[in-house]
Amino acid sequence: MSVDERKIGELTVQIDRDSCISSGNCIKVTPELFEFDDESIAVFAKTAADCTREQVIEACEVCPVDALIVKDSSGKQIVP
Repeated sequence: MSVDERKIGELTVQIDRDSCISSGNCIKVTPELFEFDDESIAVFAKTAADCTREQVIEACEVCPVDALIVKDSSGKQIVP
């Protein structure tokens, strides 16, 4: 499993690159957080660090294949 991980505020966000199907839902909801790479796989946008907790959770909840994982500061998974 190929996973990209980034800390955004108190949240840790993981992108499971192998599971991403390029639906673009996450990008439509929060283009400040995600963008497509050259392979049309979601990656973190340069402005990701500026996103709020609410933006992160909303963008990750719309992934149809649960390729976006969010954990709180204690490590508890909150999305999906």
